[in-house]
Parts: sequence; C-alpha cells; structure tokens
Amino acid sequence: MTLSPSHQQLTASLFCLSLALLWLHFGPIAALCLLAVIGSLLLPYFARFAFFACCLFVVFSYFRIHEAIPVLYPFRIPQMLALASLALLVMQIWFNRSLFYWHPLHSVVLLFVAWVGVSVLFATNTSLAMAYFNGQYIKMILMMFAISWLTQSLNAVYRLGWLLIMAGCLIAMIALYNSYHGIGLVEGTRVTISRNLGSIIGDPNDLALVLLFPLSFAVAYLQHSDWRRYLSFTAITLLILAILATQSRGGLIGIAGILFVMLSLHCRNKMIPILISIAGLCLLVAFAGISDRASGGAAETGVDESAMGRLYAWSAAWRMALSHPFTGVGIDNFYVNYYFYSNHWDGKNHAVHSTWFEILAETGFVGFALFALLIIMALKRIRHLLLRFTQPQTQHLLNALYLGFISFCISGSFLTQGFTWPLYILLALLIATERHLQRSDFTLKDQGQHESMVQKTSQSSAMAASQNCHRAHSP
Repeated sequence: MTLSPSHQQLTASLFCLSLALLWLHFGPIAALCLLAVIGSLLLPYFARFAFFACCLFVVFSYFRIHEAIPVLYPFRIPQMLALASLALLVMQIWFNRSLFYWHPLHSVVLLFVAWVGVSVLFATNTSLAMAYFNGQYIKMILMMFAISWLTQSLNAVYRLGWLLIMAGCLIAMIALYNSYHGIGLVEGTRVTISRNLGSIIGDPNDLALVLLFPLSFAVAYLQHSDWRRYLSFTAITLLILAILATQSRGGLIGIAGILFVMLSLHCRNKMIPILISIAGLCLLVAFAGISDRASGGAAETGVDESAMGRLYAWSAAWRMALSHPFTGVGIDNFYVNYYFYSNHWDGKNHAVHSTWFEILAETGFVGFALFALLIIMALKRIRHLLLRFTQPQTQHLLNALYLGFISFCISGSFLTQGFTWPLYILLALLIATERHLQRSDFTLKDQGQHESMVQKTSQSSAMAASQNCHRAHSP
C-alpha cells in the first residue's frame, strides 16, 4: 500500500519525534538502536538507490565539484558517497544475486589490473605506487564493476550521460567565470579551477581533459529532433568555450577528433570530414589564442618549449620501458623517475603528457599490450552494436560511447589519462549497454518465436477445421 504525501509527512514527523525523545530520556545509544532497526527494515528500499549513489560518486570524483565549489569541500562528499556506494552495492547484490554478469571486457580489465598490481610490487618507489593503487585506482575499478552491474536499463545509461553533461557544463561555467575575472590563471592566459587547493583541475591540460569527456556525449545527443537538441547545443558551446580558455593543444585536438568521428558516421565521402576537421582545428587554434601562450606561443621560434618538453618526456618514458620491460617503473612513478631517464634536465620533473607512453613506462610492454587489447576490444564491440541496433535512442547512446573512446584515444596521445576515470566509466557504460541490448534482443526473438508458433498453430487448426467441414459435406 502506498502512503499519501500527508501520511508520509506524518510518519516522518512521528519518527523524528520518537528519535528525539529517546535521545533526551535514554541517551544516544537508544536512539542509535532505533535508527539501526528502522534502517534494517528499509534496506531493500535504500538498495534501489545504489546506482544513483555510484553515479554521484563518479561525478564528484571525476569533475572535482567539491573543489570547484569550495563551500562543499569541508563536507567530504566523495568519501561519504564512496561508503554509501559500496554499502548499497553489497546490499543490492545480497538481495539480487542475478546482478552478476560477466563480460569479456571484465576479464581483460582484471588482467590489466592484476598486472598493474604486479608492477606496484616491483616499482622503483613502492610506497608511492601502493598509495595511488590503493587510494585511487582500486576505487575506479570497483566503481566500474558497480556501474556495469547496477545499471537497471538502457534509460539509466542514457540519463547518466545527461548527468555527465550537466556536471561538465557546471565546471565549464566556473572555468569561464575564472577566465573572465582572471582567477587562477597560468602563464597569464590559461584558465584553471581551484589551483590554490592543489586540485587536479588546477592544471589547464587536466581541465581540458575533464571537459572533453562530457563533450562527446553532448555531440552525440545533438542528433535529437526535440528540445534536447537545443540543450545539447548549449552544452557544446559552453564546453568548447571552456576548453578554448585552457589553451590546451591536446584539448583542441580532442575536439577536432570528436568532430571528425561524428561527421564520419554520417558522411559517405571521408574527405569531407577530414577537410572540415582540419579547418575546424585551425579555427579553434586561432580562437584559443595559442600564439599568446607564454610557452608554446608565437614568441618561440622553431619547436617551442612546450612541444620539446613533451618530446623529452616521451623519450624518458621509452627509456623507462627499456630499463624495466616487463613491469615498468610502477604506477604514479613516472614523475619521480624523470630525472634519471631524461636526456634533458631543466631543474624540475615533468609529467609524461601521453596516455600511451604513461602505460608503457609505468607497466612495461606487457601492460601496454593488455591496455591496447582492452581499447581494441571495446571499439570493435561498439562498432558491432552500431551495425546491429538501429533504434534512434540506442544509436545516440552508442555514438556517445564511440565518440568517448575515440576522443580518449586521440586526446590521450597528448594528455595523461591512463589511470583516470574516463576510460573506466566508458567501459562500464559499454558493458551495461551491451547487456541490456542483448537482453532486449533475446526478448524480441522469444516474442517472435512465440508469435510464429501461435500463427502456425492457428493455421493448422484452421486447415483441420476446413478438412472436417469438407468431409461432413462430401457424399
């Protein structure tokens, strides 16, 4: 029986009053016992919100909303959402053990994670590698499995895409506000967010990476023919303007890559997307004001300092892989090893600025092979699903995932994102999408077989009736 809103308010008021009276007369222990009893009775109800809690945890952890809005920082929202997500995941699995669905990508992910764990044991700085592995990386893997299992329908995956777009728009508006008011600028022109807090998005390249992820969903959802098209167009405008404000060349190449793939999906002549993407990239570079940058700007002749820094970092990564071919130097160990493997030292260590060289340097050639296998398998499965399922909303969702992976591969050549959230969110959404598409496909097949059997039965019955009627009228 469903209670009316007035009855729900009365029940909540009585519960709060009872809790307060117990607290006043019998102390906090009695009140906590009552709360525990009521909570145990409501466990099946709260377990329904496990997927929503996981999504909120991913949004806060990836977009760093609690750092972008400093008022939220003291509340430790990501930690609370992490505990709630894990508790609700355990409860959901306990009440519904059919949630376990094993996908081939799950196996490859576990193989890669196991090899990353091996590289931690043989890392040049074991404590640093262990801290990142236990403190950051394991959370991403757990949330990847949680999202892939807890997604209840294709609509849930689709709504999560909109949640990512809205969170990206929030970060984009904060970035544009900081750019307009000159808050936290790097090199005088490049926008950042919460740099004083030591946030990840306090680096312009990482901020561009964060904004590229929701951009792929916004571009794919632009195919709608209703009001959602205008919402997607507004989101695309905000996200591109914010990426331009970072003046990140990796971000601009990522935008051009998303534009190229989206046009390629709808154009038979492949030269048109290439020409439009190149022209768009030139316009983006002009509007971003790359030439005004203190590093990599027009004031530098020849190969600029920023580009040379990437080349030095990539050569250092190659030397690390050659020195540790099987396990690499260990996760999160590239930065501290830069001095020992670089042929150019300018007084400070540098990040690798490439996902592929990061994986190669920190997990060795074996880890790089597993990582490449993971990406290739994911892309092949998305292409297979795109050719098989042609419903409009399904196509929008699959296009968003495809654009996300392509953007990851292109921008990942210039940005460090091998052990960050985007890839694992995309993998979780791909696994959940394929699971529900296969389930709906099997349901449609079963319905078709049932209808064909009913039709055959009716036809045979009609034939038998006609034969009996013919015999009755025959002399």
